[in-house]
Amino acid sequence: MVGQVDSGSIWQKIKVEEKMNKPLRWVLASMVTIALLPELGWADDLPGTSQTSVATDTGLQELLQWADAHNPDIAVMNYEIEAAEGRIVPAGALPDPVLRVELMDFAGPASPNGFNVLPNRVGGTKYTVMQNFPLWGKRDMRTEIATAGVSEAKSRRIALLAEIHSKIKIAYAQLYQPFNLKKLNEEILALLQDIEAITRVRYSNGLVPQQDVIRAQVEKTTLRSEIITLEAEQKQARARLNAMAGRPQHDMVAEPRMLRRLPPEKFDAAMLPEKAQRNNPLLRTLDAQITAAEANQRLVNKNRYPDVTLGIAPTQRGGGIDGWEAMVEVNIPIRLDTRRAQELEASAMLGAAKERQQSLANNVMGELQETIAAYEAAREQELLVTNTLLPQAELTFRSALAGYENSKVDFATLLDAQRAIRLARQDKIRAQVEQEIRLAEIERMIGEEL
Repeated sequence: MVGQVDSGSIWQKIKVEEKMNKPLRWVLASMVTIALLPELGWADDLPGTSQTSVATDTGLQELLQWADAHNPDIAVMNYEIEAAEGRIVPAGALPDPVLRVELMDFAGPASPNGFNVLPNRVGGTKYTVMQNFPLWGKRDMRTEIATAGVSEAKSRRIALLAEIHSKIKIAYAQLYQPFNLKKLNEEILALLQDIEAITRVRYSNGLVPQQDVIRAQVEKTTLRSEIITLEAEQKQARARLNAMAGRPQHDMVAEPRMLRRLPPEKFDAAMLPEKAQRNNPLLRTLDAQITAAEANQRLVNKNRYPDVTLGIAPTQRGGGIDGWEAMVEVNIPIRLDTRRAQELEASAMLGAAKERQQSLANNVMGELQETIAAYEAAREQELLVTNTLLPQAELTFRSALAGYENSKVDFATLLDAQRAIRLARQDKIRAQVEQEIRLAEIERMIGEEL
C-alpha cells in the first residue's frame, strides 16, 4: 500500500513531555490513528476500498432485481410489448368476408304475396358472400411492419431498463458518498469533543491560550453543519432509490458499505464505441423503426396494384335454391396523385428515421467520449490523492503534531493539518463515487455491464 506507515514509529512520534497529562497524550494518539487510519491498513470498512472489493453490495443487487419486477414504467412496457405482439396476426390476416342479402320483389305488383320481407315469400332472395384478397405480398409486408413494432417495443423496454438501472446505480453511489463522509465526520467530531475538553483544562491551568478552545468549538460546529447537509443528501438519495425501484418511500435501504468493483485498467478507446454502436438499446429501437419504415414504403408502392374480391351468390326462390352466381371484383387505383403523395410520405418517413438514427449515434458517441474522459479524470484524481496528497498531508500533520507537543506550533496549525488529511480522504471518496457514476452512464450507453 502506498504510504505504508509503521504503527510503532507513529506511537513513538506522539510521545509527549512528562509535563503533558495522560488524557492529552491519548487524544493526540487517537488523532493520529483516525487521521492516518487508511495508511495503517485498517480501512476495510471505511471509504477508499471499493477497487479491491470482490462483489457488489447485495443492497444494490436487490434494488436492481426489485426494479425489474416492480417498477411501474417497466410494467407499462411489458403491456406495450404484449399489445404489439397482438398486432402481428391481424396484420397478416385476410379481412373479414362480407355477406350481402338481396330481397327481390318483396313489394309492388310483381310481388307474389304483396308486401312481405320473408325470404321464402318474396320473388327471390340472393345471398352473396364476398372475400377480399390483398395481392402482391401486401399481407407479408403488413406482418413485417407489425413484427418490427414488437422489436421496437422490446428495444424501448431494454432502453428503459438500462436507464433505470443506471439511475439506481448512480443514486446508490450518491447514497454511499454522504454515508461515508458522515461516518468520517462523526469520528473526527467525537475526537474534537475530547480535544475541547482537554484544551479547557489546559487553558484553565494557563498552558494554552483561549483561542485553542474557541478554535476546537468552531471546528466542531463546522463538522455538525456538514453532518446535517450529509444527512439530507442521504434522505434524498434513499428517496431516489425507492422511486427508481418502484418501492414505497418508507422502505429502508441497506447502508452502502462498498461500491462496485471498478475496471482495473483504462478503457479500450475502440472497444466501447464499437459496443455502443452494436448494443445501445436506443439505436436498436431506431433500427426497428427503420425496418418498419422500409416495409411501409414497399407496401405503399404496392398500393399501385389492385386487390381482388371474389364472391359467390346462391339465389333462393320459395323454399329452395334455384340458381348460383359468381363474381370477381377488382379495385382500380387510378388516383395517381393520392398514390404519389402516400409514396412521398413513406419515403420521407424512412429518410427521417435514418437521419434520426444517425443523429442519435453521433450524440451517443459524443456523450460516451465525454463520460470516458470524466471517468479517467476521476480515476487520476483518486490516484493523485492516494499516492501524493495523503502522504503529504500525513507528513504535515506529524510535523505539526511534533511542534504542538513542543509548544512550537499553535493549536490552529495542528487543526489545519488534521483538516488537510480529512479533506484528502473526502476527495478520495468523491473521486471513487464519481467513477461509479460515470461507469453507470457508460454501461447505459454500451448496453452491458463492465
